[in-house]
Amino acid sequence: MVNIPKVRKNHCRKCGKHTEMKVSIYKAGKRNPNRQGERRYRAKQAGFGGQTKPVLRRKAKTTKKTVLKLECKECHSKVLKTGHRAKHVILTNEKKVKGQALTY
Repeated sequence: MVNIPKVRKNHCRKCGKHTEMKVSIYKAGKRNPNRQGERRYRAKQAGFGGQTKPVLRRKAKTTKKTVLKLECKECHSKVLKTGHRAKHVILTNEKKVKGQALTY
C-alpha cells in the first residue's frame, strides 16, 4: 500500500517554476469506437478467417503503475507522471511520523 500526498511541489512547465500541485489518480476515458485503429480492426475482423490479431492470454505483471495527474494551483495546467507500482494507492493529507502507524 502506497500513501501519496494530495498536494505536492512539482515543476510546472507553463509557470516555469516549482509550484504546489494538486494530485489525483488518472483514469483513462472510454475508448472511441470510431478511431482509425478501431475501424481498421473491425474491417479486418469482418468476414471469414477467424481472429486476425494475437490475443494476449499470459499476464506478465500483477500490478500496474499508477499515473498521477498533477494540476498546478496557479495556472491550472496539468501534468501526467507515472507513480509507483503498487496494488493499493491511497491519497492522504496525513503526514507520516517515523515509527508511527497510519490510522484511517
